[in-house]
Amino acid sequence: MLHNRKLILAHFWLAFAVFALALLLGAWQMYIRSPLSPWISNPEWYYRSLTAHGTVMGYVFPTLVAMGFGYAISEAALQQQLVGGRWAWAGFWLIAVGAVVAMIPVALGQASVLYTFYPPLIGNPFYYIGVVMVVVGSWFWVALMSINLSIWKRANPAKPVPLAMFANVAGSYLWAWTAVGAALELLLQIIPVALGLRSTIDAGLARVFFSWTLHAIVYFWLMPTYIAYYTIVPRSIGGRIYSDTMARVSFILFLIVAMPIGIHHAFEDPQVGAGFKFIHSAFTALVALPTLLTVFTICASIEIAARLRGGKGAFGWIKALPWRNPIMLAMAFSFIMLGFGGAGGLINMSYQLNTSIHNTQWITGHFHLIFGGAIVIMYFAIAYDFWPHLTGRPLASLHLVRLQLWLWFIGMIVTTFPWHWVGILGMPRRMSYFDYSDPALAIDAISVVLSAFGGFILVASGILFIAVLVRSQLGAPGKVEEYRFAVAVHPPVRVLAALNSHGIWIALMVGLTVTNYGYPILQLAVRNDTSVPAVYVGER
Repeated sequence: MLHNRKLILAHFWLAFAVFALALLLGAWQMYIRSPLSPWISNPEWYYRSLTAHGTVMGYVFPTLVAMGFGYAISEAALQQQLVGGRWAWAGFWLIAVGAVVAMIPVALGQASVLYTFYPPLIGNPFYYIGVVMVVVGSWFWVALMSINLSIWKRANPAKPVPLAMFANVAGSYLWAWTAVGAALELLLQIIPVALGLRSTIDAGLARVFFSWTLHAIVYFWLMPTYIAYYTIVPRSIGGRIYSDTMARVSFILFLIVAMPIGIHHAFEDPQVGAGFKFIHSAFTALVALPTLLTVFTICASIEIAARLRGGKGAFGWIKALPWRNPIMLAMAFSFIMLGFGGAGGLINMSYQLNTSIHNTQWITGHFHLIFGGAIVIMYFAIAYDFWPHLTGRPLASLHLVRLQLWLWFIGMIVTTFPWHWVGILGMPRRMSYFDYSDPALAIDAISVVLSAFGGFILVASGILFIAVLVRSQLGAPGKVEEYRFAVAVHPPVRVLAALNSHGIWIALMVGLTVTNYGYPILQLAVRNDTSVPAVYVGER
């Protein structure tokens, strides 16, 4: 039973409100960079928008979704009221206030440094302080998930931890540790310079610190999506989880191998040696393992559902799947986009092939297809699945829900595929303006216009999503059954200690991170000839 409905709804509503604003900014950016729009004359407006869009989509939106979903998981999976509700609200308000504190200097043009902070560019200190507040607020959730799981385990010493909660806590630990890299960059390097305590910054060291966070944060974004794959999709389509053990192994692997891989984002940076770049490239390849395990397990789980519905033959069971079920539809779209995005990731992780697409629109297409596509569409599914249980009212219209999911899928494909193509042609990212009359860029014009139309489709889908939630919440009350997660074909009676706790895997995660980042960080930290003058943004 969900006891803290207001708390969960507050997280979801704030998440989707800031998501809607950031979505509008993203569509505007695509429009003004396309041949459809005249030159805006002031590139600063573009970079303000880009910083706000990236900061909200990268830090605020997914963090709030993970927290709201996490609190719901804690109560529904453990069947106990959340302990520490006041602290949960404190974390929520810290994030809300931090987001406002960060966005004010961005809106004033004093922090156009993108969500990656982009040293040696230095913005107003309140931007960074706001981001730190968001991170600290999220750590309240990390602590509460650990505390609530500990309380449950003391009361149920012989029982396996419910899969949803096991994965939820793994995701919270992953976030707590990956956020340390960006926190070190902010606290040790950027904020002292922003406050005027220093006038130089080691941009190379700052980028290594941020690489600690830069890729592992993607798997923090992915965690709610993967939890939904395993614990929501099978139940919603009338099936069961193929293997509880394989699911636990997948989340453990994410906890271990998602962390020590971020330097593959710095393949073109000279401050890190080729040896460590190769190590990070190899570890990046290992991330495919939990993904492949998940694809196999979820496909087997939905096959079980199809055969229970009368599906026959080697492939005939696919027809028996409930394709009009929004959760089934969202998962299918998510898998398709995850497949295309993951294939692009294989190019990014390659030490050799990365050179061809580094800092091109290919990168933008890749991470939008993963985050905006595979991840966000399952955030929609999570909201649709929980909304009746949070509001006591059924969803307003399944037809509109299906239309919204179709529009999001089509919009994301139309947006990102042209970006991949122009990236191969060499079109750089993070540029506010392109002269499409130049013969070298004229070939990109049609593709860029297509991506802009894709952005408009995404805005339409986003508006429809908010409308469905509002209509549902304002609708007539209805009978809603108690929320439950999917169970395995063979529910575990006992689970190996290593698959029922996180301690040994956290130690391995920390150890691998220190091993893969320790030497590059120390090597740069002890040098006194690698700092450069800070470049301040806006009027100071």
